[in-house]
Amino acid sequence: MSVKLTTRQVGDVTVVDAVGRITLGEAATTFRDTLRQLVGSGHKKLLLNLADVSYIDSSGIGEMVSGYTTVNNQGGQVKLLNLTKRVKDLLQITKLYTVFEVFEDESSAVSSFK
Repeated sequence: MSVKLTTRQVGDVTVVDAVGRITLGEAATTFRDTLRQLVGSGHKKLLLNLADVSYIDSSGIGEMVSGYTTVNNQGGQVKLLNLTKRVKDLLQITKLYTVFEVFEDESSAVSSFK
């Protein structure tokens, strides 16, 4: 199963709900294209809800970093929400836990963009 992404607005923050696996191939491409499309259409505050992401491989991590860089270069912000234990461990191993702001609940994540 690859990743399924849905977007919704909470105030001026765009929440991207991801379900599935962010892995090499179609899933990583979908992830990258979605982030680029959002920032290209003016969405500068992105919150990635990873509660239902069961697995991310190195390709998926690469796309997260690429998306983060793309959004930051456009003057936006990317933050992470609801990491599973496996994804949290992966971000700690790769030292990306210090790059991304990570939140456990959506309301505090949304208000952090102010």
